[in-house]
Amino acid sequence: MLTSRVGDRRSQVMDSLIYAIARMLVAVIQALPLRLVARLGRALGGLGFHLTGRYRRVTIQNLTRCFGAEKSAAEIRELARENFRRIGENYACALKTAAMTTDQLKPHVEFVGIEHLPQKVGAALLPNVVIAIGHFGNFELYARFHDERPDYKCATTYRALKQPALNRLLLTLRQRSGCLFFERRTDGPLLRAELGRGGLILGLLADQSSKGLRAPFLGHDCDTGLAPAVLALRYHTELYTGFCFRVASAKWRLELGEKIATHENGHPRSSEEIMRDVNHSFEGAIRRDPANWFWVHRRWKGEASQSGAGSPKVEGEKPKIEDGK
Repeated sequence: MLTSRVGDRRSQVMDSLIYAIARMLVAVIQALPLRLVARLGRALGGLGFHLTGRYRRVTIQNLTRCFGAEKSAAEIRELARENFRRIGENYACALKTAAMTTDQLKPHVEFVGIEHLPQKVGAALLPNVVIAIGHFGNFELYARFHDERPDYKCATTYRALKQPALNRLLLTLRQRSGCLFFERRTDGPLLRAELGRGGLILGLLADQSSKGLRAPFLGHDCDTGLAPAVLALRYHTELYTGFCFRVASAKWRLELGEKIATHENGHPRSSEEIMRDVNHSFEGAIRRDPANWFWVHRRWKGEASQSGAGSPKVEGEKPKIEDGK
């Protein structure tokens, strides 16, 4: 019993220490100009490319899998290096932009297509909308869709971190945008209640390896979650894709992508068919700017074992792919 109490106390102290360090780091970043934060983030990302062999291998092998037939090994390695710079820039800028007001963000964020979302008709509730989003650019900016359409509320789901203090800090940063955050495993009833009120833009990440559907993505089969399609069908909402593109240092374009058909000839399409269309839309966004996506994630889990083929070999890199999730 005494040992358990000592262990709990140590855990609490460590949790508080990690929170204090993280909060101090966030405060420093938020005190700096956004353009300087972007440059620092790029530098740290470039350093990470050389220091994190595990994620570098995953990134280069993912890029080789998808672009090996059209790009040289040198081009792929340089694309991977730029991807790390972008990731560093995006994460650093996300900490800064979380504390910025709508007016402060205006010179840095452009909205495209948001005006095409449904409008309120008569006394009826404003319709809900589901947007399938991915790890494109500064993806924390998706929470700012309501800056352009204040008649809507934004919401998304998240998975709580194991460290309570860090999870609390992350939620505090994210909730400044006015976006509603629902924990995937525990907040289902709260999300359903909010959907019942109408006028909700529900953004759901749909570009990670998740059980549900085995479908092609950039020419290779991978696991694709069905959540955006399932919720759009269940709650009779329109379904779109959404993207954040980097257009310059500390400047982004938030785009509402194409509307994904959820019905055909008056009948609901299957969730599998719908998510294949979402994957296709994501493919177009990735090919438009390959360095803008999150290549460090092991998106094609299980492909080699199912096909019997080995993972693509990359010159100068070990062939083994480690879990980069």
